[in-house]
Amino acid sequence: MSNLPSNVHVSRHPCLLAKLSQLRSQSTPAREVKTLIHDISLIVGCEALAQGLETVPGPTDQTPLGFDYQTHQINPGTISLVPILRSGLGMVEAIQTLLPNPVPVHHLGLFREPTTLSPVEYYNNLPYHVSESGSGNSNAPQLAIILDPVIATGGTCAAAIQTLREWGTRRIIVVSVLGAEPGVRAAAAEWPDAVEVWLAGLDDELTERGMIKPGLGDVGDRLFMTIGK
Repeated sequence: MSNLPSNVHVSRHPCLLAKLSQLRSQSTPAREVKTLIHDISLIVGCEALAQGLETVPGPTDQTPLGFDYQTHQINPGTISLVPILRSGLGMVEAIQTLLPNPVPVHHLGLFREPTTLSPVEYYNNLPYHVSESGSGNSNAPQLAIILDPVIATGGTCAAAIQTLREWGTRRIIVVSVLGAEPGVRAAAAEWPDAVEVWLAGLDDELTERGMIKPGLGDVGDRLFMTIGK
């Protein structure tokens, strides 16, 4: 992992390694898959936001005993969560738990075309995501946090990064459970100056169908019990 791009971060947290092992198992039921995705997202998100956020002084407040204290507020001031449908939905609650205040959640629907493995966008609810001039939207957040549990070929994640860049966001943090090294490199290279990729684990290979090997299967199917559809 020492040769990974500088904007790719793979956690070494021992609890993550243990939980990821549990998540990989074919015998893990859907209810536990949901819990594990939440727990892993919480830990990876905590590491990512510790590096990706800062605080600025806020107004003075008082404790219940009447003592004044200096408050702190998150910087940047505008943040959006962008889960990639469907599987990214399983990560939203964990990141919302970490952030001190509610933030908008904007959904992107992307799937891989089975033959070419190229990303296809089928849903986008970014408000005014491209301006008439094509220069982006001034109302875009300063920071967008992409929630994508699995980065396999990297095409879907890279397409999401490009869409958010066109929208006008200034910086992106990608939070993921598992990636394949070739795909993670591709996603990280899409906008290296403004994107940081954080993962719980990294595998080396992809199958001919673009699935991570050994991987953890299709997270969306496992979360929503649609395996074999």
